[in-house]
Amino acid sequence: MTKSEPVNSGQAIASGGVVTKGQLARDVVLYSVARLLLVVVIGAIIMFGGKAVGAEVPLLVAALFAVLIALPLSLLLFAKLRKRVNVGIAAVDAQRREDRDDLRAKLRGDQR
Repeated sequence: MTKSEPVNSGQAIASGGVVTKGQLARDVVLYSVARLLLVVVIGAIIMFGGKAVGAEVPLLVAALFAVLIALPLSLLLFAKLRKRVNVGIAAVDAQRREDRDDLRAKLRGDQR
């Protein structure tokens, strides 16, 4: 398999999909941005919720609580995207392992 061909793993094949490094990068960026946006939204809700009840919530406190709340919440809200990232990582890792084994076999002089 050449570097330009799609990377497959058992999980990716079982789900009927093929994972490329570009798709993996896109999925990781989407997941990261989604989690960051969730932290921002929760932080804004905490700050404006505090103002609504007449309490001033410092930005640092709101950010800290937003991160703590967003960590488990993002596991539930973005489960599908997280699973896509995991499958992509497994596929790229399997391909890297296969390429390494091929290279080692070639260096030993084995024919594959």
